[in-house]
Amino acid sequence: EHLSDAQESRLAELLQYNLRSVRAYLLKEAFQFFWGYVSPYWAGQFLDRWCTKTMRSKIEPMKKVARMLRGHRPLLLNWFRTRGQLSSGVVEGFNTKAKLTSRKSFGFRTYRGAEIALYHALAALPEPEFTHRFC
Repeated sequence: EHLSDAQESRLAELLQYNLRSVRAYLLKEAFQFFWGYVSPYWAGQFLDRWCTKTMRSKIEPMKKVARMLRGHRPLLLNWFRTRGQLSSGVVEGFNTKAKLTSRKSFGFRTYRGAEIALYHALAALPEPEFTHRFC
């Protein structure tokens, strides 16, 4: 889509040779159509056809990707069921906050101390009962 004229002519020349790298590139480009679907049913049909075609390509790295996508098929189709309304930004922020707290608590002598620091930093989690209450 974003190729210059020189790149397009070079790609057309490479396509004549039927190289494995060119076939892998074309499979990768074909997969981009997956994200254009609206219906989870049709997205699933496309994913199944793409994976079948990829498994028959005899290109081992692409076959590995196809196996991974087949394994995550229900999770991929959830994106279409929610119509892209969910963002992983909240999860990423939560994960970053937990990692930062873990790094800060590196010097704690016990796991229990690190666990308490995580409870304190991630505020919405239930805190264990203590005689001392954090601010």
